[in-house]
Amino acid sequence: MKVAKFGGSSLATATQVRKVADIIGRDAQRRLVVVSAPGRRAPGDIKVTDLLIAAARARLSGASGRAEIERAIERFAAIGADLGLARESLDPIAVDLRIRLDADTADDGLFVDTLKAAGEANCARLVTEYLRASGLVAHCVDPLEGGLILSEEAGNARVLQASYGRLRTLRKRPGVTVFPGFFGYTESGRLVTFPRGGSDITGAILAAAVGAELYENFTDVDCVFAANPALVENPRAVAEITYREMRELSYAGFSVFHDEALEPLFHAGIPVAVKNTGNPAAAGTLIVADREAVGEPVVGIAATSGFCSVYVSKYLMNREIGFGRRLLAIYEDEAIPFEHTPSGIDNLSVIVREEFFNHATEERVLRRIRTELAADEVSVERGLALVMVVGEGMRHTVGLAARATGAFARSGVNLEMINQGSSEVSMMFGIKEGDVTAAVRSLYDEFFSGSG
Repeated sequence: MKVAKFGGSSLATATQVRKVADIIGRDAQRRLVVVSAPGRRAPGDIKVTDLLIAAARARLSGASGRAEIERAIERFAAIGADLGLARESLDPIAVDLRIRLDADTADDGLFVDTLKAAGEANCARLVTEYLRASGLVAHCVDPLEGGLILSEEAGNARVLQASYGRLRTLRKRPGVTVFPGFFGYTESGRLVTFPRGGSDITGAILAAAVGAELYENFTDVDCVFAANPALVENPRAVAEITYREMRELSYAGFSVFHDEALEPLFHAGIPVAVKNTGNPAAAGTLIVADREAVGEPVVGIAATSGFCSVYVSKYLMNREIGFGRRLLAIYEDEAIPFEHTPSGIDNLSVIVREEFFNHATEERVLRRIRTELAADEVSVERGLALVMVVGEGMRHTVGLAARATGAFARSGVNLEMINQGSSEVSMMFGIKEGDVTAAVRSLYDEFFSGSG
């Protein structure tokens, strides 16, 4: 049994949906299919999920949100009409979207989740209808019926262990089961969503629950590349990569696969095939537990922006027992997740994402650090990016850090921070956001273009 997940670009138009149906029909093992909401049809277009979020925000701000909902209804209607589906089979989609817009707004987070999950829920209905029209035995299963139980965290939910036993019964269903991605239900029955891009997470959970032999992630690229094609011209294709390598690269900006989706697959030992809906015959990239790291030590280079660093200095900090715990407790009180904590003898930096650290939050955190920890110096540096050099072969390679820093020096990129994980699978560099392109290109030239 295989679990196949199709992203928004694979479902944006009727032409794409036909490709999806053809891929499903070609392999009888593809019995469990996870779908995203329809994505962009062309550059500059808007995703259905973004329309739904805009509708929710409009309603919460006192407007009606009707215009955005009607645009979403038109998107589904256009796909359905182009597929030749009967009008009456699509009417429930319009009804569902209008009902969701009129839902209770007492809890902002739950209301937004209810609306933005409608993209996946109704795309699953549409795909199911087309599979049936194509002659396949297909049925749509809502996450509540299927047993996907999540934590009480609107917009940032996590799967609960009880889900796996309930979802396993999906193996027994005949034909093709179409399951909407991105959302589930709490134990109290409230709809909540994963973080954005969470359809990958849904697919991974289902693959682990049913004990699939393979999880296929269909997207709009032939494979994973060694660097972002938008930054590096014709980057090298990656045929095989480990869970750990992919986790590091996804965290640092590889958008082809959600970094949180690897956890259930890693524990279940299920390989992942990243493939192209538009070119399913391409070899793609296989994500596995272990691989032979022969030859080149680096498998990929990634970068992501949107970070800031809070620098704290105090003389004899290293002698003060509990200093680090008390510092991080301030972040916990403010519900700010931290990313990294590089440190020296008398100083410590806390790297956080700027989305969690607006200026009002910054003011409170810095005031508490000064007063509660009696810090000598506290400062914030914004506009940072993290660049990751990743590869299983790095731990056995002498001089890799020198090669990386030499590449930065040649391209005129100043380093704000260096950090290497204890697993030695990755090395992270903090730089200014404006230097990302130069940094990635210089590292790619060093490790993949032969100049090293």
